[in-house]
Amino acid sequence: MRKVRLTLIHQKKSFDWMIVGLVILLSLFGLLMIYESSNVSAFRDFGDKYHYVKDQLVWMILGLCAFTFFSFFDYHKLYNISPVILFGTIILLVLVFVPGIGIKALGAHRWIRLGSFNFQPAEVSKLAIIIYLSSWFTYKEKGRLLPFVSLLLIILGLVIAEPDLGTSIIIMFVSLVLYFLSGAPFWQFFLLIPMGALGSLFLSVVSPYRFKRLTTFLDPSIDPLGASYHIRQILIGLGSGGLFGLGLGSSRQKYEYLPEATTDSIFAIIGEELGFIGAIFLFSVMTFLIYRCFRIAKNAPDRFGQLLSGGIASFLSIQIVINLGSMVALFPLTGVPLPFISYGGSNLIVTMSGLGILLNASKQIVERKK
Repeated sequence: MRKVRLTLIHQKKSFDWMIVGLVILLSLFGLLMIYESSNVSAFRDFGDKYHYVKDQLVWMILGLCAFTFFSFFDYHKLYNISPVILFGTIILLVLVFVPGIGIKALGAHRWIRLGSFNFQPAEVSKLAIIIYLSSWFTYKEKGRLLPFVSLLLIILGLVIAEPDLGTSIIIMFVSLVLYFLSGAPFWQFFLLIPMGALGSLFLSVVSPYRFKRLTTFLDPSIDPLGASYHIRQILIGLGSGGLFGLGLGSSRQKYEYLPEATTDSIFAIIGEELGFIGAIFLFSVMTFLIYRCFRIAKNAPDRFGQLLSGGIASFLSIQIVINLGSMVALFPLTGVPLPFISYGGSNLIVTMSGLGILLNASKQIVERKK
């Protein structure tokens, strides 16, 4: 008689608690470093050295609420409402240009006022495009290259018009990752990647501000008190930290030397105060979080879950790589925040929402015991 192997299939009853712990750890570490990088400027501008920390704490609580909500929200329901999510996001991207609704600051139309808070629709568009493309690509179909490129150009055009090149680069790369994860022909890879690279280069050249950033990336010695000032101060901060750092509270760069010390450049403060050891520890924690995310994507119970989780994991990893790469002069400065660490609510809430969706997928992973 043939021997029969029985397979017991059951659904997991619990989340990936390691991701929960990592999210909380990184968020708390972010609060600490926002205080370290902002207490001088906060006291100068607001008379309260905890001003930025209080803001971030509110956003962290809202983010954790979104994280919790989506971790219990069945991600399959996103499949049917993905067109609504995308359409609503496009409307928000248009509204930033409407006087009285959108807010113009520092020459950019990136924010919409909600009560006492501002939020960036471009951040929401990162998650919206992941949800929509994951649902669209769940079923393979021929002739989708042109519709895909057309949709991507609409989203990118609205984001670039704000202007926000950093966010548009993330959206482009995440979309391309999803497109090829879904089984697109390999020859299209050699078509789309050069097109994206040339488009990014063109946008950098035609904008005087971006062109200066590109030239200073190629040669940081150009205009050390002007265009190169930002990256030079970042490298000075990282270099002065040495192996073990100057110690918490001992940063010199936060005394108005380093631009964007609480946001895009906060990693320089981390390297300065905690040194190479502290920077490597943070990088290791983030790498482990990304690993857990891709592990969930690999084991998700269905194609939609795999694409959705893979897109969210890619979105997180691409942001981290671009931010840290620009901090050590591997890439030009693009204004991309460091997830969980940089000051700002929109990116934090969107990132936590995405990880909540991914956490729900981890609960629905089907285990097979033989």
